[in-house]
Amino acid sequence: MKNPTDDYAFRLEMEVRDYELDCEQIVNNANYLHYLEHTRHKFCQAAGYSFMAMHEEGIDAVVRKLEMEYFSPLRSGDTFISCLNIERKGPRFIFHQDIFKKEGEPVVKSVVTIVALKDGKLSKGDEIAEAFKAYL
Repeated sequence: MKNPTDDYAFRLEMEVRDYELDCEQIVNNANYLHYLEHTRHKFCQAAGYSFMAMHEEGIDAVVRKLEMEYFSPLRSGDTFISCLNIERKGPRFIFHQDIFKKEGEPVVKSVVTIVALKDGKLSKGDEIAEAFKAYL
């Protein structure tokens, strides 16, 4: 049987930490945003163009839009896989980011739209496109 995480350009395994839980003993919804952001940062590092390197060049990637759908909660000690694919639409970079329990059960499906600022002004994103061309 095919693993649903096989269809992604980048995968990152993580584990739920106890302080991420709410009073219902499930991961608080806001923590999923952290998981997604951490995955994007690790993806950029793996591609050889970290957020810090971008910033030092005057380029800041900022979230323009985020859509998220929750399917199944994560709980203390759960191991999960945070996955992403990326596409470009003009100056926008669209991250299709999904989280699965290690067993393959979907947890979160999201679409995160990023735009690039160059020295504080909206950019066409060509520098980012060049850095991530192998994934676009």
